[in-house]
Amino acid sequence: MSRGIGIILILLGLAGLAWGGFTWNKHSNVDLGPVDLQVTEKKSLPIPPIAGAVAVVAGLALVVAGGTRRTQA
Repeated sequence: MSRGIGIILILLGLAGLAWGGFTWNKHSNVDLGPVDLQVTEKKSLPIPPIAGAVAVVAGLALVVAGGTRRTQA
């Protein structure tokens, strides 16, 4: 379980480091009789590089900790 979460954190952290955030467009239409207004608004969610690095390190720690299994004698 922890290895899977670790892999997801690594992938998300690398994506955050590579792209620096996510952007999307929000489209709005307003119809005022004969006038039709279309507005496109660009939204973004920046991800600081330190957050991506922390996610990668935490993911690596979970993968390594999930890979070591303790055996009882």
